[in-house]
Order: sequence, then structure tokens, then C-alpha cells
Amino acid sequence: MRVRYYIDPATQVPHVYNHGVSDEEVEGILERPVEDRPGRDGSRVAIGKTSGGRYLRVIYVPDPTPGSVFVITAYELRGGNPYKPIDGGSAVEGDRDEQTTVPSGLG
Repeated sequence: MRVRYYIDPATQVPHVYNHGVSDEEVEGILERPVEDRPGRDGSRVAIGKTSGGRYLRVIYVPDPTPGSVFVITAYELRGGNPYKPIDGGSAVEGDRDEQTTVPSGLG
């Protein structure tokens, strides 16, 4: 997969670096996300665990060229549940022990 990054105009480096996230971590999440679903305005949101054990959220858009993506940002998920719904929803009391299946056809 070809990965391009948004370059922060103030620092002239990929924006993900401002969040302490490396290219390798982003690409690892994109290759094997635990969850990958639609975001806002045509973007996608991938969530996963790095080889170092950190949970990251990667916001990206698919490029017109197959097998290529443009990463807007990525950051570490901290505290509570790293898989909290993007829309701000929360788990319903009593549902915490239920298993959730992530559709494999996403992305």
C-alpha cells in the first residue's frame, strides 16, 4: 500500500509526528486495523494496536489510485475504552461483556 501524509505547513513534517506517531505505526495500523469505518466528509477511521502496544486512531482518505491512501492525522487513544464510538456514544450498561464482531469487508 502506498501511503502519503499531510505535511504540517508550520513544521514541514508529516502531521502525525506532532502527535508522537511514527510512519511505521500508522502503516501497521492501516495494514491490520482492528476497526476501519467511514468517518466524516469521505474520510475513513482505522483503529488498532501497534507492535509496541499503543492504541492509535488513524484518519485517512482513500486516494483515487488503487492501493494508495492519504493520511490526515493519527494519534494515540488514551484512557477508558480505546474503541469508544466515534460519534460520542457510549456502551449501554450490561452490554460490556458481549462480544462485538468487526466486519472484515470494511476498508
